[in-house]
Amino acid sequence: MTADPVVSNVLELREKLLQSLRSTLRPGQREIADWQSGRLAVSAVPGAGKSTGMAVAAACAIAHHQLHSRRQLVVVTFTRSAAANIKSKIREYLKKLSLPQGGFVVHTLHGLAWSIARSAPERSGFNPDSILITPTQGNRLIRTSVEQWLGLNPHLYQGLLEGQQFDGEETERLRRQAVLRTEVLPALAETVIREAKSSGLLPDDLRNQISSDEYSILSIAAGLYEQYQLQLQNRNFIDYDEMVLGALRVLEHPKIRARWQSQVFAVFEDEAQDSSPLQTKLLELLAIDPEQPNNQNLVRVGDPNQAINSTFTPADPVFFREFCQTCSIEDRLAEMNQAGRSSRIILEAANYVLSWVNRTYGKEETAPFRSQMIRPVSANDPQADANPSPEGLGFEIHTPEDVHQTVEWIGKRAIALFNRYPDRSAAVLVRTNEQGRFVARELSRWFDEKLSVFEVGMRDRQSHIPAEMLSLLQFLDRPHSPDNLKAALSVFVSRRIIPTQDLNALITFPEQFLYPAPLDPPQDPQVQQASRFCTSLLRARLELPLYQLISFLAYTLNYEQTELATADKLAERIMQQTRENSLTAMLEVLNDIVSSERFEPVEAEDDDRYVRPSQLTIITMHKAKGLDWDYVFIPFLHENMIPGSLYIPPAMQFLGDFTLSEVARAQIRAIVHQEPIPNTEEAWERAGYLKTAEEFRLLYVAMTRAKRLLWMSAAKQAPFSWNKPENLDDRKPCPVIPALKQQFPLSVIGETDEEDDVEF
Repeated sequence: MTADPVVSNVLELREKLLQSLRSTLRPGQREIADWQSGRLAVSAVPGAGKSTGMAVAAACAIAHHQLHSRRQLVVVTFTRSAAANIKSKIREYLKKLSLPQGGFVVHTLHGLAWSIARSAPERSGFNPDSILITPTQGNRLIRTSVEQWLGLNPHLYQGLLEGQQFDGEETERLRRQAVLRTEVLPALAETVIREAKSSGLLPDDLRNQISSDEYSILSIAAGLYEQYQLQLQNRNFIDYDEMVLGALRVLEHPKIRARWQSQVFAVFEDEAQDSSPLQTKLLELLAIDPEQPNNQNLVRVGDPNQAINSTFTPADPVFFREFCQTCSIEDRLAEMNQAGRSSRIILEAANYVLSWVNRTYGKEETAPFRSQMIRPVSANDPQADANPSPEGLGFEIHTPEDVHQTVEWIGKRAIALFNRYPDRSAAVLVRTNEQGRFVARELSRWFDEKLSVFEVGMRDRQSHIPAEMLSLLQFLDRPHSPDNLKAALSVFVSRRIIPTQDLNALITFPEQFLYPAPLDPPQDPQVQQASRFCTSLLRARLELPLYQLISFLAYTLNYEQTELATADKLAERIMQQTRENSLTAMLEVLNDIVSSERFEPVEAEDDDRYVRPSQLTIITMHKAKGLDWDYVFIPFLHENMIPGSLYIPPAMQFLGDFTLSEVARAQIRAIVHQEPIPNTEEAWERAGYLKTAEEFRLLYVAMTRAKRLLWMSAAKQAPFSWNKPENLDDRKPCPVIPALKQQFPLSVIGETDEEDDVEF
């Protein structure tokens, strides 16, 4: 049978386009694009283009294997914003290849788990009335769990109460009781539930362990965990870890598992270093080829050196390192070690920090970093302005007198740079939000009106979307209430939907304002505009289904991209938590969110608000991951911040020189890694090492955000606590600073008084 020449031409053209796409890729990216089947680990350095490589590889897989809506590539990433980013890239490449859009699906890990769990509620254990709770709600459950545990375990509680020593004084007893009930035990419960549950451990798995600590910490942990699970069941609640467990329970059924596996051609995972053991197990199960059960079509891409969440999530870079090691033995490890983001001097500084920290802090069994150097791209790299020329020295180390002078120098330098290059971007990366507030306040004091400053932490503290939605929905529910009407009008004014005017005059007679009769006094044009807007919303309330209301209101308020995504996230949450389809039920849930919870907004990785030209962005090192700027300032690099040390609040010191939560975390991780349970002293030491390693990885992430200038400083005087930045004393620099000064002597500026001679 003769092939259709039109089809042949289309296929030939598509193959040429695929080869053209492949030619734009670097080593490491190319290995993903060439992947056909089986497991593949990709260890990528910062700025290597992971998402671009995955998007091209996804398009290639969809084209070569003719994937469709019933046999899809599943792409999984860590956050909603990253999912949106990679989805748009894949769609763009498929459009170029004239391929349909149905051959892939993008999920967050929890979104994927929720889809699987909902597909078979009888096996997941979730019913239509199950309510998804958030961490803050979980904390309320945790407090209840603590009270339940106290009543059931008086002997263990008494041991905690007596601590290291106790003279029986009643005032001290009452103080210790308060500390245990409100601080120690809730912190222990929160840590243990998160660590154990995400690792697939049950309360009995902890209770059956033999440990030598004097308080039987794992027994206490098991009891708290057990009470928490009972609280979930009694209230018909589920948490995010329960979603993953529910998905795994669904996939335990052979027929259901086979059906899901038959729909999944392969799994591509981004940011694999941030996955918990339970999440990894879910992806590995989905990636099994039902026709070849010993084969997993699984591609995991990540950077263990950018693992910066392991001290407050169960994610541990060890797991992804182990996966890389296993794939290396099978000759299925690719390294994306070329990066075009930064100038060469910045790459050299970051590489030196990696190797120096491993030499100085590494232990035999593990090291803070995987030994993987960032290399510049080749001369013919397609990226525009790859490894750009540095600004001045490219890498500078400063020693201001104090933190106030630090911010003054940053402001002067930023103004000079923006005057010279107005199309470039800059950021100040800080370790804590308190530092960010200090920088923003000082910059305002020194350079008000001269410098455009965007403090990201301020925006996060003003999580406005739930409150705005609550005001509008309350108005739609009771439009003739003066309070509801005023709250809604205030939102419209603040969003510049209607002109600023005397709102109190409008709400005096709500009916007359909304529906003026012929004999009523004529309304001013701006009042008419406000009235028409309000009545249009009331009409929409009658015409739209409830589940579309929040999205409609978000568009009406002219929300930008990430605000719309946050509104969608909020609507999804409310629908999951409402037991009945009514506006009253929605308002109850939303009111609870606004009054008692911090709702996390969706952040977009490609959101230009953080990287606008001539804007100095103030952002924490954690939030800076995934972003980059032409000029990066990293101030306040002191030993007490990086690497810092584990802190024992004075109120808890009666228990000993450790905290129960950190000891329990180290003991649970030993169980997960099938190691002997460490005693209290060993566990505390391990917890300290974990923190040290992560702090240095966080600094490495911060350094690799810079493209043309990396500006680092450690002032001679700084506050011990950033809650009181006015109290300055002498501070030792972060240990990396002296090492960098020795390695890069030409980058050292300001050791004496020559800072004043530097051209700002």
